[in-house]
Amino acid sequence: MLYSYSITLLILCPLIFLAAFIDSIAGGGGLISLPAYIFAGIPIHTASGTNKFSSSIGTSIAVTNYVRGSYVDFPAAITGSMGAFLGAWIGTQLALALSPKTLQICIMVILPLVGIILFLRRDKESPKPKNPLSARSKLIFSSLIGLIFGCYDGFFGPGTGLFMTLTLSAIVRLELTKAVGTTKVINFSSNIGSMITWLVNGKILFPVAIPCAICSMAGNYIGSRIAMKSGKKIIRPILAFVAILLFAKILFDLIASSF
Repeated sequence: MLYSYSITLLILCPLIFLAAFIDSIAGGGGLISLPAYIFAGIPIHTASGTNKFSSSIGTSIAVTNYVRGSYVDFPAAITGSMGAFLGAWIGTQLALALSPKTLQICIMVILPLVGIILFLRRDKESPKPKNPLSARSKLIFSSLIGLIFGCYDGFFGPGTGLFMTLTLSAIVRLELTKAVGTTKVINFSSNIGSMITWLVNGKILFPVAIPCAICSMAGNYIGSRIAMKSGKKIIRPILAFVAILLFAKILFDLIASSF
């Protein structure tokens, strides 16, 4: 029993650290962490709850770092969080009524375009800061972004942080590192709500969740510190990596579902 538990943690801890490191920079850590819990033999619902617990605790460290470093736009973060709560509820309702296969196909088309845009914009960006939106426009757009991607998160899930970071940067005109920090605050708010739901339903395996939460905290701390220090030099490659990882996951899911 003790041997099996030790092997489980030996498998999980490095993967959870890696997932948290990536997630703190570009989102998408769940593409690594949730399959890791399932691979370790934890039932799917308990894996989801355990994953949400450890990632939520870890995300709080990244949020703290981004807030202390002044890499969070609070008006956008607050209104985005409100929209995300509502959107997540709507998305969950849609998930009960619709198949996500159509959305998967759409994402398969979108992701290569995201990768192309990331690399094409690398050398074309002006060194001057972006002209900020008016306060009213920022509140409107950030709430809509929270609503849309909260809905996406509730309906489908993977890649929410990636898409939210890109849209906050492109539409709300946040500098890329600040877009990452703002995204983490919005995600943290929705994650807490989800974690409470899993907790109430007894779907968190605490002997695994607690040591994994410590690994998640370490990964989030190091990742967010590197992101704040290196900025676009590290964020852009990680964003591209997450896009490729998400593309591969959806492609695998679509092929597997056809058999």
